[in-house]
Amino acid sequence: MDEKTSIEKTTADKLSFFTTPLTARGWPRWIVLGLAALGLLYVLNPTAGILEFLPDNLPLVGNLDDGAAFLLIWYGIVELVEGRKAAGTVTPPTPPVEPPQ
Repeated sequence: MDEKTSIEKTTADKLSFFTTPLTARGWPRWIVLGLAALGLLYVLNPTAGILEFLPDNLPLVGNLDDGAAFLLIWYGIVELVEGRKAAGTVTPPTPPVEPPQ
């Protein structure tokens, strides 16, 4: 039983690399969101490949820049969804106020 628990913890530790907001690791929020915007601009590159760091026709290596751009977008999404929770800035909802009788 302990072996399964340690395997689950190891898997959770590996996944936390992709699910922990970068602001929880000390990155400023504006840099994370800015890099995500640049990654999105790179992926949606409307100039038909004029801005391409590694040509896609190179085997295996050609897709590394696209993968890095998607990783930047992923971290931006994680920051938007989980960043406020990690920073502790999420305020709990206020309970409804009952009118006096």
